[in-house]
Amino acid sequence: MHTSTKLRIPTSQQQQLDAAIMDGAHRSPAARPPAPPRSKMKLLLLVIATNLVSVYLFSGASLSLRLPAGAAAPSIHLWDSSALLRDLGATRAALAAARAEVAALRAQCNASSLLLESVLAGLGAAHGDKPAAADRGFDGWPEEPTGELRLATEPHRLPLGFSAKLGTDELHPGVGFACRNFQDELARYMAYDAGGECPDDADALELQLILKGCEPLPRRRCRPRSPARYVEPAPLPGSLWSIPPDTTVNWSPYACKNYTCLVGRARARGGGGGSYECKDCFDLAAGGKERRRWMSDNGGPGFSIDGVLASRAPGTVRVGLDIGGGAGTFAARMRERGVTVVTTTLDVGAPFSAFVASRGLVPLQLSLAQRLPLADGVMDIVHAMQLGGWVPGAVLELALFDVYRVLRPGGVFWLDHFACVGPRLNDTYAPILDRVGFRRLRWKASRKLDLGAERNEWYLSALLEKPLT
Repeated sequence: MHTSTKLRIPTSQQQQLDAAIMDGAHRSPAARPPAPPRSKMKLLLLVIATNLVSVYLFSGASLSLRLPAGAAAPSIHLWDSSALLRDLGATRAALAAARAEVAALRAQCNASSLLLESVLAGLGAAHGDKPAAADRGFDGWPEEPTGELRLATEPHRLPLGFSAKLGTDELHPGVGFACRNFQDELARYMAYDAGGECPDDADALELQLILKGCEPLPRRRCRPRSPARYVEPAPLPGSLWSIPPDTTVNWSPYACKNYTCLVGRARARGGGGGSYECKDCFDLAAGGKERRRWMSDNGGPGFSIDGVLASRAPGTVRVGLDIGGGAGTFAARMRERGVTVVTTTLDVGAPFSAFVASRGLVPLQLSLAQRLPLADGVMDIVHAMQLGGWVPGAVLELALFDVYRVLRPGGVFWLDHFACVGPRLNDTYAPILDRVGFRRLRWKASRKLDLGAERNEWYLSALLEKPLT
């Protein structure tokens, strides 16, 4: 019988053996024997080979497939800048050709449409129908425009064809839609020798067209006549409060032929100066009414410039607009306070634009019906003193929304001495202002008594803020 015998190891030796085994199991890689030199060499060669392939590929080379003799070998371009540019050029040329084809198709469609319109017009004429202006192909004009009027109002083809930026292959001149209602007057305005001197506007035809809504007017290819013996303007800041020489203006459209006459209107006693737009505007004498404007707050509708500016954080009112600013005194006072203000004005009865410019300020010839030529949210302040009950309600509301549009968030609209009949103040105009979305900062109303209390006329002055959100 075979009997197994167990080998007994002393306890101390067993403990030493277990410790050795555990030490080998937990030994760190750094403590292991180093790799053979041959393994390191293989790894180094692999890295070098990889870098060489990368350099070859990124150097602009192309990979070619080896094909049998006589077969074309297509190339796959990898990071080949010249090949990519050629491909992009070919794509661009294809797109340009496609756009040209679309433009040609559009032209053919237009020609077909005109042909169809002429056929229909012929059929209508055969039946005794009288075509409307829009049906005669004159784009809304009563008669077909000719000469300079046609040149200035018809669309013109872009020399490079379709423009993706403009979205069209034509450039349409900006001309007021209402100009079509006054084609005879506009034709007289556009009657001149191209490249020569513009006709003398003794009848103020340009102003008449603007006041009728023909705005903007077409451009003209003539040079306006310069005043005889023109004198250079006075330097700032003295020019702000000095009357310029008479030789800076062409006086033919005006009843007064010099600034002395205009100043005399304001100083005439007993109302002998007559009724004129902004009667006191040109009298810049110290202590005169024009010099006192906006210098003090009377507690009623007469706000002061300093009081309005104090309602804003210092330095945050920098640029503004004065609607119907007359001779530019509001802009002059604001300039003294470091604020740049553009003045909209029209030369009704006097050369307001030239006078504003002579003071070193910026005039902008613009009627109330015209959209403000400013981007959204750019003005710190807008001031208006020529608004009143004479403006149709719809036109006024559109104008106020336009003011809101050009004001920046936190900007202020100063409605100055808005004149209206008493009942309409709360029934019509206050709701319009509230609908626009302004927040009231100041609101003052008082009786307007210069034409008699029986007329029940009121003034409203308000400081309104465009909300931040």
